[in-house]
Amino acid sequence: MNIAVIGVGKLGEFHTKLLTEIAREWPDIQCSGIYDLDSKRTDEMAKKYNVATFSSLEHLAQQCDAAIIATTTSSHFNIARRLLADGLHLFIEKPITTTVEEADELIRLESENKVRIQVGHIERFNPALRAIEPYTGRPMYIQAERLSNFSKRVTDVSVVLDLMIHDIDLVLSLIPYEIKHISASGVKVFSNELDMATARIDFVNGATANVTASRLSRSAHRKLRFFGTNPKSYASLDLTTGKSEVFRLVKKEEASSKNPLKSFAARKILEQFGEIHEAMQGMVLDYIHPEVPKTNALRDELEQFIHAVRNNTPVAVSSADGRRAIMVAGKITEEIAANAASSD
Repeated sequence: MNIAVIGVGKLGEFHTKLLTEIAREWPDIQCSGIYDLDSKRTDEMAKKYNVATFSSLEHLAQQCDAAIIATTTSSHFNIARRLLADGLHLFIEKPITTTVEEADELIRLESENKVRIQVGHIERFNPALRAIEPYTGRPMYIQAERLSNFSKRVTDVSVVLDLMIHDIDLVLSLIPYEIKHISASGVKVFSNELDMATARIDFVNGATANVTASRLSRSAHRKLRFFGTNPKSYASLDLTTGKSEVFRLVKKEEASSKNPLKSFAARKILEQFGEIHEAMQGMVLDYIHPEVPKTNALRDELEQFIHAVRNNTPVAVSSADGRRAIMVAGKITEEIAANAASSD
């Protein structure tokens, strides 16, 4: 399988590096080359990773079976539309497009040309999240916070499509129900697009998610907390450091940990929750601090894409998943705009 990388900025370079590593290990995979409008950058990356370059998308399409699109979000649609028509399988970095209408067109072309699209919602592959999945119940309340420094590289889109889209996708994957209501607010500060936004998403099953994203922070972090049922549980994740922990209220015989909050250190953790002993009603508080494997989430999702194309199996994050995230992002943006207009 011949695969190319389109866009060799910071993220595109990561893709190029990993793809060349995969190609060295898998005899049927070839990093066919790279393409970028910045010819100087293209030549620099070609020399660094010892890969070929393409003079145009037409040239690339003639030589490749699949491509990774790691360009600016606003360019995703036009590039993907052209390559899908040529029959290429695509890995498109998040978000899939900037509008639902564009996503719908790509989905149509994907079906028409019998190819696959995987969307690069990398947090689905975060090892901290995967480590706690066996222990958590059904999430009924999620709080997500994603902060970063300001970067002129991504000012072509709002913070909703730049940062919040990660957590929107996670929320939608964790709560697979229709949305009942969305409320949101946000501000523009250093760019012509929203630089900070917060949203509340209510689902028909009674679950709620509060999502905040900002690119105006002096320090970056990505944190996720959720409360679930069946069993009653609380999970806290630092998606940057990988630190994760779960507290579950279960019957003693169902406890996953070898020593569910019996040791001195464990009792100290329990005390932090306050006077909850009577509320436990004979249950035990099961504390899980799972080992988080040192894995490369970007490589994991690239390998999954390759497996899906090679074996004709479903991708991990489909074009439909990407479309739904865009749809919710659009509604959040519309809600913010409506609130701003009403306050004028």
